[in-house]
Amino acid sequence: MNYRVILRVLGFIVLAVGVAIVPAALLSLIDHTFDRLALGLSSVICIGTGLGVLISTRGELDLRIREGFAIVSFGWLVAGAAGGLPYWIAGLCTNPVDSFFESVSGFTTTGATVLVDLDSLPRGILLWRSLTQWVGGMGIVLLSVAVLPMLGVGGMQLFKAEVPGPTADRLSPRIQSTAKILWGVYVGITAAEAVLLMFGGMGPFEAFCHSFTTVSTGGFSTRDASVGGFDSIYVELVIIFFMFISGANFSLHYWLLRGHWRRYWGNEEFRLYSIITGISIIGLWIAVQVHISGSIFHPPRVAAFTTVSIMTTTGFGSADYLLWGFGAQMAIFVLMFLGGCAGSTAGGIKAMRLELLAKHLWRVMKRVLHPRAVYTIRHSRTIVADEVLMNVLGFFLAYIVIYVGATVIVTGMGVDLVTAMGATASTLGNVGPGLGEVGPTTTYAGLPLAAKFLLALCMVLGRLEIFTMLVVMTPMFWRKV
Repeated sequence: MNYRVILRVLGFIVLAVGVAIVPAALLSLIDHTFDRLALGLSSVICIGTGLGVLISTRGELDLRIREGFAIVSFGWLVAGAAGGLPYWIAGLCTNPVDSFFESVSGFTTTGATVLVDLDSLPRGILLWRSLTQWVGGMGIVLLSVAVLPMLGVGGMQLFKAEVPGPTADRLSPRIQSTAKILWGVYVGITAAEAVLLMFGGMGPFEAFCHSFTTVSTGGFSTRDASVGGFDSIYVELVIIFFMFISGANFSLHYWLLRGHWRRYWGNEEFRLYSIITGISIIGLWIAVQVHISGSIFHPPRVAAFTTVSIMTTTGFGSADYLLWGFGAQMAIFVLMFLGGCAGSTAGGIKAMRLELLAKHLWRVMKRVLHPRAVYTIRHSRTIVADEVLMNVLGFFLAYIVIYVGATVIVTGMGVDLVTAMGATASTLGNVGPGLGEVGPTTTYAGLPLAAKFLLALCMVLGRLEIFTMLVVMTPMFWRKV
């Protein structure tokens, strides 16, 4: 294990976090708010520490697969620790666990929060929360399309014909060029949403903050009531659209810009993602209609917003779904596991894996009737290897085992079962709001510190597609070869 190269890259991550804090620090200086010292000091600490590590580890970088796993796994933890400094120094979080939880929730684009009374927080801190999700969202896409396939894990290696990166149908043959293309798409979508939100009457600051957290499918808002605080059908429709496209494979957006719009419906995963979203909206609409009185146009509005928000693991809220009855809550609970498409900023199991699991189940059933027959599984006309199917089955098993185990542990810490189930599903799927005491109108602040730390680890596990971090946690990873 080359620890020098690991430290060097981790040092660069800390440096990058420090630079990312600068815009928020400058805004706090302009506003002359109490968070200016916390943001400025945090930026100086991160930049100084990062530069110190980079200088002390100068030399050629020999990055191998083993070091790659360690960097990807520890990088999110280090970013979470560094990014939590402003919350702690400003006194918004009274202990390191809460600040770590808030920061990790941002960088993993989960959206679970321990902060209360957002309406009274200064703009500098609010901007920093939004930036953690925006930077983390792009980091997730780059990991998905460039880094994780090289390590042999993640969802993107499942369909080589439609994925950018070094092992697939490239947007560019080099990771650096692919990263530039994806950054361009990401920034373009973000700017487009911000302009549309401002056109609907939202101020520039809140428009960009919500655009940052929509495109990253993060869900941090500048208001306690989230998007519902604007009480605007136009704003909700704009955010619904951008949440939906952010839950799709970002390479499809690139091909759209190149004029290949047919690739959307030609992509089998995107079709499944769209169909599940449409069916879920109709089902939730029926459930909401029973529990909400008033205009007939209100239930489809809140049902559509909530479905897309949870399905894409964004986590914005426009209404309290805990008031909609157990049927609607169960539907929302299931949506927390599904997620968007591979190659998107969304979390969850992903539509790709659900599709392959369903096809594998159907093949098993056919083999029961015809044991000697040979059946192949295809995705978008491409035969899927049995090795890929085994990886999907392994991921699904690991996901469920981790979910059940974490839920049991959180329950053992004194949290009621409904809250534990909702909180674990939400954090492992990078959704944000859960059920029970961590619903859309409440926060995670009341949970025990140990539970919050465990749930923060669940966020990282879910964001790194389970296997990446699990491999690092095994003894064989650290054994000398």
